[in-house]
Amino acid sequence: MKSSESLLQTASLEEIKCGYVKEEPAFICVCCGYRTEAGIIYPEEGVLYEAERYMRVHIEKTHGSVFEYLLELEKSITGLSDVQRGMLGQFYEGKKDTEVQKALGIGSASTIRNHRFVLKEKERQAKIFLALMELLKSKDTHAPAELVLPVTRHVQTINRDQFEITEQDREKVLRKYFPEGTEGPLTTFHIQQKHKWIVLTEIAKRFEPGQQYTEKQVNELLKQVYGDYVELRRYMIDFGLMRREEDGSQYWLENAGDQDDKGKKQRRKGTGSESGAEKGEHEKMNRRKELQEQAKEIKTEAGVYQIRNERNGKVFLDSTLNLKTLNGQKFMLQMGSHLNRQLQAEWNEYGEDAFVIEVLEKLKKEDSPYFDSKDALAKLVDRWFDQLEPYGDQGYHGDKNESDQ
Repeated sequence: MKSSESLLQTASLEEIKCGYVKEEPAFICVCCGYRTEAGIIYPEEGVLYEAERYMRVHIEKTHGSVFEYLLELEKSITGLSDVQRGMLGQFYEGKKDTEVQKALGIGSASTIRNHRFVLKEKERQAKIFLALMELLKSKDTHAPAELVLPVTRHVQTINRDQFEITEQDREKVLRKYFPEGTEGPLTTFHIQQKHKWIVLTEIAKRFEPGQQYTEKQVNELLKQVYGDYVELRRYMIDFGLMRREEDGSQYWLENAGDQDDKGKKQRRKGTGSESGAEKGEHEKMNRRKELQEQAKEIKTEAGVYQIRNERNGKVFLDSTLNLKTLNGQKFMLQMGSHLNRQLQAEWNEYGEDAFVIEVLEKLKKEDSPYFDSKDALAKLVDRWFDQLEPYGDQGYHGDKNESDQ
């Protein structure tokens, strides 16, 4: 019997899209290898299903959708960055660019449009590459045998023991990111790890201890909290607040209190006799903490900037939380990989000397626990868009009417 890894990598595009392969007399899920057999009737919540129809029920109940399952696979399998994965999830929900920007807290609506263009370009390139590989098969007699790589989901290692949180810290963070109360929606999840832990332990209270949930049920609960529910679910697992079966069929809540007690015991244990390995790990943690403190002392300035073409006056406008990263914009243009393809094309045509990168305005920070720098920066860049109107012949941001939709 084939594993889900080999099925996913040998199935055709159409089979992957529908989520299962047909191997008479069976139908096999490409996500987890679950099988149904023709001629057998499958009961589900009082309804009887034939084998192929029940496979669709299984996929919906266990994985939510094939799209959601594929979106969670490792970057080595999908080739997608975390930002691209987050946006694809939002697009799948039918969100507008402005809604995606607010949900993910990334740049501005024009930044989202640029990402859409890059994803479309990636799709076109993938089609050509697939065609080339298909044509090559009949000619390349020296190609190695098919290699099946392990298909794993995106997992991020989190060290929760580094967090030292007071009740005052907790109340302050929850007030900031749940302005409508902790039963309401989360404003953003683009926050530091310590704040993520506080937010996620609060979200965990929406689940019943001891109860098992399907992936779809978890998604429905998390959708009420935040637009990018896939990211929330992933962090719930990474932080050890939830556990799941390897095939993603069942999720259940890990007792957060027990996790905290476990962490405290581990820290107390570290104060006594330690093995060489434990000492090494302890030193690594201390060094990591030291580097984090040093990073906090480095002041960063957020602001709005433009890349102006002095030959024709056209402007690319955007914002950044760290103006020191503007050299990265220039580097991307020099490498031919800038997200705005129109700007990249004219950079290639006119040359580097024709362009100037300028800071238009720095964000003034307010000394308030409720000040949200991302939100303030988004409003600031919107004002500059209204002022400069860098659309059509005046800039690199397409049509103004489209950007207002």
